[in-house]
Amino acid sequence: MEKHVSSSDGLKIHYIETGKGNITLVFVHGWLGNIDWWNNQQTYFKEKYNIVQIDLGGHGKSEKTRRNWTSTQYADDIKAVLDQIHTTEIILIGHSMSGAYVLEASVDSPKIKAIILVDTLKDLDQVFTYEQAEQILFSNYRKDFKEAVEQILPQHLFVVETPASIKKQLQEEFIQNQPELAINTLAPLYKMDIRQLAKSIEVPVRAINSDASATSLENNQKYLKDYNYKIINGTGHYPMLEKPKEFNLLLNEIITELIAH
Repeated sequence: MEKHVSSSDGLKIHYIETGKGNITLVFVHGWLGNIDWWNNQQTYFKEKYNIVQIDLGGHGKSEKTRRNWTSTQYADDIKAVLDQIHTTEIILIGHSMSGAYVLEASVDSPKIKAIILVDTLKDLDQVFTYEQAEQILFSNYRKDFKEAVEQILPQHLFVVETPASIKKQLQEEFIQNQPELAINTLAPLYKMDIRQLAKSIEVPVRAINSDASATSLENNQKYLKDYNYKIINGTGHYPMLEKPKEFNLLLNEIITELIAH
């Protein structure tokens, strides 16, 4: 069922709630994404769990008129939806930039029992600063966003095994956005103190990470009290889209372990 709720700044946030069960899985997409990125997971898990898919502010069918882009505001988008969910146990699942935002949304939220990260925050000692983002990413987005999407981003987001259809789909979705909106929606990630935030997380944190870049268990466990991860081989930055069947099996394993935890 399609629903809307107002975030703390009044922005209308779109989400879909389906499925059944006493446990709710809340899926939050990454940069320039939308709820459809999780459709394979919705289909796979809806018979056993209540499923919520969120369009963050500035994304999908949520409003795009926000003026104050911050990590806290993104967390408020998520919490506004969580307040509407009538189950007492929630597992938050965040891909890419939203990994940071589901962590922030979980602070002082007793209904959240665990967090699952998808190809994000793979080494908390490797910090990408706002200055680096401006130099490497944002300057290129302003110069020629279409070229950046087609020539620069694939080097970081895709691997040889990434299906051509997924590359095409994502690039077409990205290009539909105005450059300034693309920058505004991503910039808050690089202004966060993610390591300090990680230290405040009390619930278990698990991850499904691509093998395209390394994950540091040792470094992440310095900040997250209860962290572990599983690797999905032969995918780029979008494992839930690139290898949905394998991804769903891994996600199911993690959820089953967390529930038994």
